[in-house]
Amino acid sequence: QVQLVESGGGLVQAGGSLRLSCLDSGRTASTYAMGWFRQAPGKEREFVAVTRWSSGMKYADSVEGRFTISRDYAKNTAFLQMDSLKPEDTAVYYCAADSRRRYILSSDKADYDYWGQGTQVTVSS
Repeated sequence: QVQLVESGGGLVQAGGSLRLSCLDSGRTASTYAMGWFRQAPGKEREFVAVTRWSSGMKYADSVEGRFTISRDYAKNTAFLQMDSLKPEDTAVYYCAADSRRRYILSSDKADYDYWGQGTQVTVSS
């Protein structure tokens, strides 16, 4: 059973960095894609980044070059390194697992069947 728990959120000034972690205590299969999404108040949940061992990585245009997604398969943990943070990055960040597709890097939240509880990231100006 996939059980995702995010950590690492907090308050940071614009231009700063944070590193989010997503621990899968249920030992997600290495073939699963692991993604990060975010949801700001009053807005829909949006794609941030995704990685799969067989397919590499994909990023939203808004974070390309500033955020880096990675995964430690031995520790069952995915990471999102966020640099050069902006106030518009403020949101609740969720990690998610796509267990049903083997090669696709999906940016559609409907394709993800497991979700964590979220962690708040606040960037002050």
